[in-house]
Amino acid sequence: MFRKLRSLDEAKRILKQNFTPKPVGVEQVPLSLAHNRVLAENVVAPIDVPPFNRSTMDGYAVKAADTFGAEEDRPIALKLCGSVRVGETPKVTVEKGTTVEIVTGAPLPKGADAVVMLEYVVQKNNTIFTHRSVSKGENMMKAGSDIHKDEVILKKSQTLSSREIGVLAALGFAQVNVYKRPRVAVVSTGAEIVEPGKPLSPGKIYDINAHTISAAVTECGGEPISLEIVPDETNQLKATLRKALDSADILMTSGGVSVGPTDIIPKVLNTLGKPGVIVSGIAVKPGKPATIAIVDGKPVFSLPGHPTSSLLIFHILARSVILGMAGRREETPVTVKAVASAKMFPARGRRTFVMVSLTGDKSGGLVASPVALGLSGAITTLAKADGFVEIMERQQFINAGDVVTVHLFKPLRDVS
Repeated sequence: MFRKLRSLDEAKRILKQNFTPKPVGVEQVPLSLAHNRVLAENVVAPIDVPPFNRSTMDGYAVKAADTFGAEEDRPIALKLCGSVRVGETPKVTVEKGTTVEIVTGAPLPKGADAVVMLEYVVQKNNTIFTHRSVSKGENMMKAGSDIHKDEVILKKSQTLSSREIGVLAALGFAQVNVYKRPRVAVVSTGAEIVEPGKPLSPGKIYDINAHTISAAVTECGGEPISLEIVPDETNQLKATLRKALDSADILMTSGGVSVGPTDIIPKVLNTLGKPGVIVSGIAVKPGKPATIAIVDGKPVFSLPGHPTSSLLIFHILARSVILGMAGRREETPVTVKAVASAKMFPARGRRTFVMVSLTGDKSGGLVASPVALGLSGAITTLAKADGFVEIMERQQFINAGDVVTVHLFKPLRDVS
């Protein structure tokens, strides 16, 4: 039996007392590989953006004062003294009474402070006639109007999406300093487990957990390291877990944590380093066998073999640790309100997580329908559930028709 079944809140407190997640280091990566990485420092703009006054329209660069009074029936004549194209340095200066032809994106020549749009101008030989006046700064962007040099434009701990990558490119960065991704070793245990792609002999099942957990690790900003599948044999298990701890920052195992004769993970963990197992069994459903250890400063999460239980425990316990070690901010859980379609009962004395699927009702609201957890090894819950409803330990039940909070596994798409 478990030494002592801890409440979920107690398990989180014990984990927090024994381990504080911190970024595992900093590295410089090329901009092409920086997407979805986390900045390890503030980014200060080394240049103005744009770096020069530029036209935002095709037309003619002018001194705005030269166009004052221009109207449809009383155009003002200006002498054309040259042109400017994109990517070239202007070789002419706009003097009083003159103008320069210009295209969108080209730098304004010296002396110009506005652009008259092409459609308001008629050109005859080397003279243009503008039928509309412009004010100073019209149809142009001033140097630094988007980003000022020495401005903090991106902040430490910001995750780099396509938008931030564009900002870095505009500032001329070829590399950027980001937090290293914590290396997370993922080990599946059990004599019945077979790697997908290999022949499936009688009595065997394909390894689900290594792949779902590895994907979840990646979603948190970690770098999963999949090791070989290990049978429930003490010496092999001890050697594999030692190898995993030597090569990774975090260890995740699945299976071998219940109370059967082959459930030896907690005993093995206690031989690998101090303080060893700090939580062995949690008063939750599903996921009661979950075990947490700290081995010489490295966290170990030993998850149940049941795929849905394994992924749930990952989300409620391990996820925040990986986020912290990746330098990522803890995200606010995405939740929605829904009406329970059926009565939901908790397990006595345990925090219960009821997997639910969501559908829309006629009024435009959401209906949460329980998804059967299934027997050990059942996998359909993973595909059918949109999220879960949390029932506290002292709550007796949730009635059909009650409004519940659904914690989503991912942003909700259209439901019907």
